[in-house]
Amino acid sequence: MPPSRWCSQMSRLRSDLTYMADMLSNTSFTWYGLDMVYQCSIFRVSIFISTSTNAVKILLLFPLSSFVLYHGLQKWQQQHSFKTASHSDIFTYHLAAMELIWVFGCCFFLAGIYTDNPVITTVGMSFCYIPFYGELVFNLLTCVERYLAVVHPLTYRGLKYYRGIRIRNITVGCAWLLCFGFTIMFRGLRLKHAVVIVFCFFVLSLLAILFCSISVLRILTRPGPREGGGDRVDRSRRRAFCTITVISSVVWLWFVGLLISHAMSQSVLVSDSVECLVMAGISWFGLPCSLVSPLLYLHKTGKLSFCCTQ
Repeated sequence: MPPSRWCSQMSRLRSDLTYMADMLSNTSFTWYGLDMVYQCSIFRVSIFISTSTNAVKILLLFPLSSFVLYHGLQKWQQQHSFKTASHSDIFTYHLAAMELIWVFGCCFFLAGIYTDNPVITTVGMSFCYIPFYGELVFNLLTCVERYLAVVHPLTYRGLKYYRGIRIRNITVGCAWLLCFGFTIMFRGLRLKHAVVIVFCFFVLSLLAILFCSISVLRILTRPGPREGGGDRVDRSRRRAFCTITVISSVVWLWFVGLLISHAMSQSVLVSDSVECLVMAGISWFGLPCSLVSPLLYLHKTGKLSFCCTQ
C-alpha cells in the first residue's frame, strides 16, 4: 500500500476514533479500552500485531469452542440430560459459549472500526469484555471442582446428584451475572478504580487456585494407607493436580502480561510507539488462558490424537 494512502486511512481512522471518544465522554459511561485504541491507531506495527493476534485467536477459538459445544450437545442427545456430566465439563461448555461471544464481539468491533460506525464498535467492545472475566471465573471453578474431588472425596460424591447439580447451576448462573455485572459496572468507573478492581479480582483468584494446588499436592505426597481403588485413585489425583497446575500457569502468565501492560501505560520513560508495540505484543499472553480449558476437555475425552493417552 502506498505511504500516502496508508496515512490517509490512518488519519480517517483516528478522526473516527476521536469522534467515538467524544461521543462516549459526553455520556455517563467510560470505556477505558477505547483510549488505548485511539492512542495506538496511528502506529502501523501495533495495529498489525493487534489485528494478527485477534485473527489468530478467532481462528483458534471459533472451531475449538464450536467443537466443544457440539461434542457436549452430542452427549446430551445420547443421555437426554447433563446429570451424568462432570461439573468441570459443564464449566467448560459455558466457557466455550463465552469464547464464542468474544469471537462475535471482536468481529463486531472490527466491523465498526472499518465501517466508521461507533455504535457497532461499542457493542462489539461490550461483548469482548464479558469473556475477559468469564475465563478467570470458570477456570477458577474448574480448579475448585478438582480440589473437592481430591481433598474432600466424600463431599464431592454427594455433590454429583440432585443437590450438587442445583448448587452447580446456581454457581454457573452467578458466574454469568458476575461477568455481565463487571462489564456494566466498569463502564462508569475511572481507569484507576477499574484497574484496582481487576487486579484484586486476579489476586484473589490466583490465591484460591494456589490453595487448591497446594492442597492437592499435599494429598499426593502424604504417606499413609492406600484407599480403595489403588492406582486408579492415584492417577485421578495426579490428573487433578496437573489440571490445576496447567490452569494456574496460564492464569499467572496472563496476570504477568496485564502487570507489564499496566506498567507500560503508566510509564513516562517510554514513547507512545514503544508502549503500543509492547502492549500489542502482550495481548498474546492471554491466549493460553482462552485455550486451556477446551484443550484439557478434548484431551480428557480423547479427541486430541496427538496427545498422550491418559
